[in-house]
Amino acid sequence: MEFRHLGRSGMLVSEISYGNWITHGSQVEADQATACVHAALDLGITTFDTADVYAGTRAEAVLGDALKGQRREGLEIFTKVYWPTGPGRNDRGLSRKHILESINGSLRRLQTDYVDLYQAHRYDYATPLEETMQAFADVVHSGKAHYIGVSEWRADEIREAAALAKDLKIQLVSNQPQYSALYRVIEAEVVPASQELGIGQIVWSPLAQGVLTGKYLPGQPPPEGSRATDEKSGASFISVLLRDEVLTAVQQLKPLAEQAGLSMAQLGIAWVLQNPNVSSAIVGATRPEQLQDNVKAAGVKLDAELLKRIDEVLEPVVERDPNRTQSPAQRP
Repeated sequence: MEFRHLGRSGMLVSEISYGNWITHGSQVEADQATACVHAALDLGITTFDTADVYAGTRAEAVLGDALKGQRREGLEIFTKVYWPTGPGRNDRGLSRKHILESINGSLRRLQTDYVDLYQAHRYDYATPLEETMQAFADVVHSGKAHYIGVSEWRADEIREAAALAKDLKIQLVSNQPQYSALYRVIEAEVVPASQELGIGQIVWSPLAQGVLTGKYLPGQPPPEGSRATDEKSGASFISVLLRDEVLTAVQQLKPLAEQAGLSMAQLGIAWVLQNPNVSSAIVGATRPEQLQDNVKAAGVKLDAELLKRIDEVLEPVVERDPNRTQSPAQRP
C-alpha cells in the first residue's frame, strides 16, 4: 500500500480506502462485512469511510464492530453528517443541533472517542454556513474529530468554508466527490480551487458503480447479483451509465488494461490516482477477493501514451459538466 497526505494536512491516508456505503448493514451480512474489513486491514488499507445515513445508521455500527480490537492510532476513520437519520425535523441538515447530536451518535456506533475526519455530506442551504462551521469547530476543539471535510460541494462553497475554517482555527482538508474516468465534473472548477486551498479529494465510485470493471456488456442484461439488479445496492445510481454507447466504449479499454498488465478494475482505480489532487480512492467490497484485486492499483504509474488512449476511447461518453456537482435545494 502507498500513502498520501490528506490535502495539505500532516495526516497520511492509504491511497485506497475502504468504504461501506451500500454494503455493510444492507447488501452483505455482518460476518461477511467483517471479513472484508479484516481483508482490507491485511492488505494495508488503514483508511475507512462511512456515514451516519448509510443503511439507516447500521453501517457505522457494523464498521465499529469490525474494527474492534484494532490499534486505534493506526487507523483513519471518516464519517459524515447531513442526510436524515431520524423522523424529526431536526434529524437532518447541518444545523448546530444536528451536527452536535450526530457526532455523538456516530462515535457511539463506531465505538471510538473520535473520528479522524468529519464531513459535511452535502451543502445545507437552510443553515447559515457560519453556524455550520462554528459547530464543526466545536466538534474539533472538543476532541471528537481531528479534521473537517465536505462532500459534493461546489468550488465557491468550498472557498467560503475554507475561509471560515481558517478564522475558526480548524483544518478543512478534504472534499469527497464522485470521480472516475467516465465522470470528471470536478476537474474544471473544484480541483483547481482545492489545489489552491490545500484540500485533497477522497473520491467515491472510481469504477463508475462497477461499469469500468467491464462486467456490463452492451446489448445484454446486467449479470445476476450485480449492483444493477439490486435496488437496495444502488441500482438507481448505475442505471444512467448502462447505455450501450458507454458500455461499448468501456469494452475498448480491455486491451489497454491487458497491455498495462492490469485488470479493468485496477486500471480504473489507478486512473483516478494519477490526479495529484486525489488523496485516496474509496472502494467497497462484498467479497475479500475484490479487495485483493483493487489494492494492486496502489502505486501504479500510467504512462502518458496510455492516458491519452484512455481519453480517446472514452471522450465521447465522458461527463464533464461542473454543474452536476450539486446539493439539494431543500433539506430532504
